[in-house]
Amino acid sequence: MRGIARILVVALDLALFTVPFCIVPNARAQQPPPAAQVKQEVPDNPVPHAPPEQPIPYSHKTHLALGLPCSTCHTNPAPGNLMTFPATSTCMSCHISIATNKPAIQKLAAFSKSRQSIPWVRVYKVLPGVTWTHRKHLEAGMKCQMCHGQVAQMDQMSEATSVTTMGVCLTCHKEHGAPTVCSTCHSWPPAN
Repeated sequence: MRGIARILVVALDLALFTVPFCIVPNARAQQPPPAAQVKQEVPDNPVPHAPPEQPIPYSHKTHLALGLPCSTCHTNPAPGNLMTFPATSTCMSCHISIATNKPAIQKLAAFSKSRQSIPWVRVYKVLPGVTWTHRKHLEAGMKCQMCHGQVAQMDQMSEATSVTTMGVCLTCHKEHGAPTVCSTCHSWPPAN
């Protein structure tokens, strides 16, 4: 009897000692991996810009915490000047079953049902007279956070950085060995 009791005590000790090590890694595996921290290269705007009012409230912070890459929602079709907004169907691929009781998601579902695009308001705008493309920057290895700041920390997207200023562009081009001649970003005569 003593031998069986001793075996049971050893087995119980082993179970109590090893179970936490089996559970913790499994719990960690179910969490999204932490986003790689990318250095912001463009300075913050010296004066805060209020975020524009969007047709549906959207939190980059909430969605990026799930591990979604920017390219899930924002694509860069030819000629590569602007990044797109997500198609309503992209949003509905998750929200067909997630948070369906929230008014914002019900509004999203109404856009989807009517086959309408969500009329998102663009936050950053390329200034007149500037011929600029996301494509060349993405091909050069630039990451979204380098120019747009720590979007993963924003509940509401705003023009947080001074990326649309010429001085910032010139500084960045010099630091990365990119051309700084006027015709890099400006054409003459200006295109209409």
